[in-house]
Amino acid sequence: MSNILEQQDIRALGSNLELLARQVVEGFIVGMHRSPFHGFSVEFAEHRLYNTGESTRNIDWKVYARTDKLFVKRFEEETNLRCQIVVDCSSTMYYPWDERNPQKLKYKNKLCFAAQSASALMYALKKQRDAFGLTLFDDQIRVNTNCKSTTQHYQQLLAYLVERIENPQLNRPTDLSGILHSVADAIHRRSLVIIFTDVLERPDEADKLFSALQHLRHNKHEVILFHVTDKAKELDFEFENRPYLFVDMETGEQVRLQPGQVKEFYTKQVAAFAEKLKLRCLQYKIDFVEADINRGFTPILQTWMVKRTKMG
Repeated sequence: MSNILEQQDIRALGSNLELLARQVVEGFIVGMHRSPFHGFSVEFAEHRLYNTGESTRNIDWKVYARTDKLFVKRFEEETNLRCQIVVDCSSTMYYPWDERNPQKLKYKNKLCFAAQSASALMYALKKQRDAFGLTLFDDQIRVNTNCKSTTQHYQQLLAYLVERIENPQLNRPTDLSGILHSVADAIHRRSLVIIFTDVLERPDEADKLFSALQHLRHNKHEVILFHVTDKAKELDFEFENRPYLFVDMETGEQVRLQPGQVKEFYTKQVAAFAEKLKLRCLQYKIDFVEADINRGFTPILQTWMVKRTKMG
């Protein structure tokens, strides 16, 4: 894959989502020619070949003059795919967080990574003339749009994402299972549903989440679940063994402890939940992808491309 996807200076673009999306997707396409994915179609065109016998009304004669081939302009009603991108904007998504300097990590947290990933996917979908919508939520749905493929729609969705990056919402809990049930009920045509969340569910809430995921699949939607984490800290609990004050970003609850005292127990609990989630996703034929914010955007676009190709 192209190194452009891994460079940290891309992440520094922060809320300039349109520029970042274009650079990430174009870098990904270049990289695909050097990877096992080179067999995929990467012609992000706004035309399709003319089929003999159909109306000549939409033939692009300027393209014909340049290429000596007949291409038909493609319009929104010819969309191949409908995709709803669902982004968790609850307070834990703003981790890592520096309470003394909230600006410091604003473009390096999970929410920013999810928003940047979503913007790249929307750019790729728009280039494919696929329709896409956006759902932003915490314990309620804050933004919910229909699926379209226009540039104006794309820019409006970028604006919603930028607003969330630039204005962190603290002490906002999440209702992931409830929101996914609502999304499943609201989408009436078979779609690809892409979810970005840190899935920090309590064990007693896990079955509710699994029920919501099953609801999406029961309604015939294809689903990709991106588990957005700062892996080193949140999953592996790699902190120096000195006293820390840990603060729950959703409730404000504080716990003072030394990581070494709880690391073994914590990592076992987290690993057990993650394994259970993976198995359920496998059972429901949902793509479950670990999206470490420090690994870059390649896993996001690779997973989407594979799913997009299978859906035809």
